[in-house]
Amino acid sequence: MKIFMVLRNLLLLLCVVLAACQTAAQEPVEFESATIIIGGKTLPVAFAKTPEQRARGLMFRKALCEDCGMLFQFLPERQASMWMKNTFIPLDVAFIDRNGVITDIKPLTPHDLTSVGASKAVMFALEMNQGWFAANNVRVGDHINVKM
Repeated sequence: MKIFMVLRNLLLLLCVVLAACQTAAQEPVEFESATIIIGGKTLPVAFAKTPEQRARGLMFRKALCEDCGMLFQFLPERQASMWMKNTFIPLDVAFIDRNGVITDIKPLTPHDLTSVGASKAVMFALEMNQGWFAANNVRVGDHINVKM
């Protein structure tokens, strides 16, 4: 009977810990904003510059407005990569070097844990709805102006 009580208490403790972790993972993270000029458009975007903000990104969101996106900053520059853990929205990511030049545009599939990386060191990554870059004639080699 004593073993049963210990096992029951451990199971209850495990349930409480798992519930707390799930709640913490979905707590809101505040993002700053930045303005980008891309494809002839000036757009306000969410700005993820801290490790906590970059880790959360667009996780748990169910929708993204047509011209909305998230800009990630990497300092120092690095060969950045993205994944789609807990992300419900199909996205495209543009990797951008320190000069504001798009080095890559790659599709991202919801909930895919495969790492999708830049082809070289970049300072920024811009996530937009899947198809946004093509619909707005934004291509690799184009320039993005970032105002923080």
